[in-house]
Amino acid sequence: MPRDVKRRTVDEEGSALCAPLLSSVRDFLSFLSIEKGSSDLTVRSYAADLEDYVAFLDSEGVHAARDVTRDALASYVADLSGRGYAAASIERHVSALKGFHAFLVRDGLVASDPACALPLPGVPARLPDVLSIDQVNTLLDQEFREGPLGVRNACALELLYGCGLRASELSGLDAGDVFLDEGILRIVGKGSRERIVPIGGSAARCLASYLEDARPLLRSPRRLTPAVMLNARGGRLSRQSIHSIVREAGHVIGIKDLHPHTLRHSFATHLLEGGADLRAIQEMLGHSDISTTQIYTHVDRTHVREEYLSAHPRAKAAF
Repeated sequence: MPRDVKRRTVDEEGSALCAPLLSSVRDFLSFLSIEKGSSDLTVRSYAADLEDYVAFLDSEGVHAARDVTRDALASYVADLSGRGYAAASIERHVSALKGFHAFLVRDGLVASDPACALPLPGVPARLPDVLSIDQVNTLLDQEFREGPLGVRNACALELLYGCGLRASELSGLDAGDVFLDEGILRIVGKGSRERIVPIGGSAARCLASYLEDARPLLRSPRRLTPAVMLNARGGRLSRQSIHSIVREAGHVIGIKDLHPHTLRHSFATHLLEGGADLRAIQEMLGHSDISTTQIYTHVDRTHVREEYLSAHPRAKAAF
């Protein structure tokens, strides 16, 4: 969302008029958090989006869910666009609206769902950023700082790329989730869904070294935690700290604003380029829908075309 976009808020008078609607929003957010297992970030985003939505309805004189019409929803989407929201932000708002109104129908609070036919705005598919294999090797083989923190940082990068983990999944990894003898990790991903991820030679060696030599030095007797990745005070390494580790490691080798997800994207793309089955990659990434994984086939097609243009004797001829 652009910084100059101003969210709507419900004033005191509107809060009184929209009290039942706001109560339903709170119930929906609890449903997302407790029953659906949505992440805190998702719940906070939906909370802000739905407060903005209720404030818009209040400005239009709509104070009850049963009075919301398709026209009101369409007007709200147009209002978002008019305030300068990007297509991706509008898409998230619409997803929040669809989920909220479906929840109201499910709980019998309204008879019909005016949002069911609300189209999602078209958001151009953006191919993920991917490192080359040479860049990955340079990143992972660089000289890290001495001591346990350097070993930890090297291990974090190896796991992000070697296992395709999200930063939140690496942060949440516990000692009981590591099975080095079997060559697997148990990962708790989005929606608290568990999956088993293989861990290969380089990442496994790095993790074993960290667990044996570095993690014991970072542990604090006052802060016993099952977390694998520890901070300097012996607590669980946060997602934000993992972002910083990746960004700083990228900066050392001249890659600006390197993101943990870039390593995850590179993991998937390099597997696909190496001939891995798309379904297997889907399972390793923890995607619930194969269509999410299929974006990597577009990246792979780009790679294939580049290889063709560079290698085929007649591909470079002018068209």
